[in-house]
Formats: sequence, structure tokens, C-alpha cells
Amino acid sequence: MTDSQISTRAAAPAYSVPQERKIVTAVPGPKSQALQARRLEVVSAGVSSALPVFIERANGAILVDVDGNQFIDFGAGIGVTTIGHTDARVVAAATEQLGDVIHTLFTVTPYEEYVRVAELLAEHTPGNWAKKSVLVNSGAEAVENGVKIARKHTGRRAVAVLDHAYHGRTNLTMAMNYKAMPYGTGFGPFAGDVYHAPSSYPYRDGLSGVDAAARTIAYLEKVVGASDLACLVVEPIQGEGGFMVPADGFLPTLQAWCTAQGVVMIADEIQSGFARTGRYFASEHFGWEPDLVLSAKGIAGGLPLAAVTGRAEIMDAAHAGGLGGTFGGNPVACAAAIAVFESIEEHDLLAEGRRIEAALLAGLERLAQRYDVIGEIRGKGAMIAIELVQPGTGATTKAPNPEAVSQLVASAAQQGVLFLSAGTYGNVLRFLPSLAMSDALIDDGLRVLDDGLAALG
Repeated sequence: MTDSQISTRAAAPAYSVPQERKIVTAVPGPKSQALQARRLEVVSAGVSSALPVFIERANGAILVDVDGNQFIDFGAGIGVTTIGHTDARVVAAATEQLGDVIHTLFTVTPYEEYVRVAELLAEHTPGNWAKKSVLVNSGAEAVENGVKIARKHTGRRAVAVLDHAYHGRTNLTMAMNYKAMPYGTGFGPFAGDVYHAPSSYPYRDGLSGVDAAARTIAYLEKVVGASDLACLVVEPIQGEGGFMVPADGFLPTLQAWCTAQGVVMIADEIQSGFARTGRYFASEHFGWEPDLVLSAKGIAGGLPLAAVTGRAEIMDAAHAGGLGGTFGGNPVACAAAIAVFESIEEHDLLAEGRRIEAALLAGLERLAQRYDVIGEIRGKGAMIAIELVQPGTGATTKAPNPEAVSQLVASAAQQGVLFLSAGTYGNVLRFLPSLAMSDALIDDGLRVLDDGLAALG
């Protein structure tokens, strides 16, 4: 990548919180500990937290807790505040909309903001064809509606997903997840007619994209049967599964097979969409034009909104009244989403994603040369991960090392850096910074990671 391909914002926004880490108490501090005691009395134990510090303010790439500690946020609400915490344009748009209309329900009395979001989605999702959208509340709800629309369009029942996938916590999406614990254990029975096909995991399977796709197709044909298959739902870059990037050719080959068989292929871009990877949608990196695209997380700058967007003839298969929901496409969330699109264009945030990729990869590659616990570095844009293996096994057994990830996350938190774990085996450290994160913050976070890796011994 040349210097001309890596940009810095021409007019960097002013931040209300200094963009630096600062630890002034123990982590968690006394105020967070007091709030945690209150929480344990009234909040379900099923709602856990990666780090029990209570956040009072957030801006740019920094979280500030109630004790005054400032954390560099490499999680962005698990990919939600992609354009930065409390982005000024998003705040202004949502504030203005709050004074106009907060709610009417689009299926009773519509409003322009919903229509504008659908227009922007039609313009920016992959594929040069007529598209339509339905707006909903969450990623899992987008998945549910995408499957529902595909079933209505095809008249078929079966749903296929890939190994290592994560799609949500509703009944259908729990059945679609690869990993049972903690998402599905004890919560069954689950929805039926869901099948798990082999995925492309180049670090562990060593297959080319075409060969991996042939393996997936063989499973679908033999175990499911193409004539019964309504849809294949795929994350272009698997999120919770460990940021697996498929081998080149994998996704287009699957799409060609789906098209030939009348199967709807759905891109779950819930974590990877909205400039996260240096493109509007990660599918674009692989030359993949899916039939339907699922959006959520980064779509509205932190407000709850999600969408199903796709070929008009597929989206129109649903009968009138068959799609919708009380809060789906809320006017305030839609106003925020419009502001997100505007911010991406105004600040050239696609280039910022590429800048962050370059900074992260350069720093992580330096660490990988020193620590053989790093088995692989992978990802796109501001969606990068390292897979950790047992020392000395990186080129041989590749034995997962989840203990190292746990130690690194815990030690970094004490130093004011929020990292997230991931991976089917719990051995992936993922980096999901906002596009507001500076190179200086990335370097500082990686210095903390360096210290943690050295402490592993």
C-alpha cells in the first residue's frame, strides 16, 4: 500500500475527551465496584460484562469510566461505534429528530427518514440491480427476516450456515450458531431445518477457495439437498468465529452454485459492514455480490437499527403486512444512520479503514517476529485479529492457546486498553477500533499488548 492510498482526515474532528489512555484508580475503581454491587442485586446473571467498569462518557476512540479512568477502545461496542463514539454529526441528527418525531410506526404512518435509509442502502450494498430494504431493530432480527424472506421467495424450508458462524441469540439464530456455549446451552429446543456446512478456514484447512467451496457444496447437495434449500447465510469475514477471512474464490464460487440452484445467498454483514473493512461492505473485497445483505451494528452510530437489503424481486416476495415491527426503522435511529453515511463520505472513512489496517498489521507483524505464540494475523481494515497458539507449535500443531488470550485481555484492561477475545477455541484476540482511532492510539495499545506478551513468558 502506497502513502497516497493511506489518508488522514483532512479536517479531524474536535474531541470532547482527550484521545489518550489514563488510569487513576484500580481497575475497576471504587465507584465502578459500588455500581457492580448494585447491578448484582437487580440485573440477571445471564447478562455478563467483559470488563466491569461503568462508562460515564465516550468520545472518539476513548471510554471514560465513573472513576475517571480512560480506556483505548479496541472493541467499539463490538463493531457498533464504527465512526467513533458520540460522533458530532450523529448526535446532531438524532437530537434534531428527537424534537420532530420520535415514533409513529412506519407501517401505520410512514416518514421520509426510513425511505432515505433504504435509498442509501440500495446505493451502497454490492450488486448493480434494483434493491429494496426492510428496517428492523437488531442484527439477530435482520437474520430472522432475511431467512423468512428467502423461505417465502423460494417456497423452501432449509437454512444452511457455515462452521464457526455466529448469527445471534434468538431461537432461530441460536440454531444457526456454531458454538453452543454461551449462546445456546440450556436454551433449547431450537428451530429445525438448520444445517452447518464446512467453511473456509485457510490457517487450519489449507484449502484454496475453490476447493473449500467444493467441500461446502458437496455437503449441501448430499446432506441438505439443493431442492429443499431456501438460503445459505454467510459472514464474509466471520466475526465471533475469529475473524476468519475466506480463501480467494470461496464466496463467488458458492454464489454461482446458489444462483444455479435457485438458493438465496445471504451476506451477514452485521459486524463487517459500514466502512469497517475499508469498503462499505466486506463482500466487496472478495468480488461477491450476494442476493441479500444484512446490516446492523455500525449502521446508526450506536442507535438500534438493522436492515435486510436485496434484490427487489426477492424482497417483494413477502406479502403486505408480513414484514415490520413496532420499533423497526425508528425515526431517530434512521436520522442517525443517514448521518453515518454522510460522515463516511465527508471524512473519507473508507480510507481511514485502510489506514488503520496498515498501522495494525505493521505493529502486529513486528510482534509476531518476537513472539511465536502469534500463529496468524488476519483481517481487513479495522477488523484485524491474531490467533494465538501454544509456544513453539505455530508451524506444526497450531494448538489453540485460549489461556494466553484471557491473560492478555485482563492485563491490558489494567493498563487502560480494552481488547476483545473471539474464536471457536477462544484463542483469538480481535481488534475492532473505531475509524476515529489515531495511529498514536494504535501504537500505544500495541505497546501494552507487547508488555502483555512479554509477561506470558
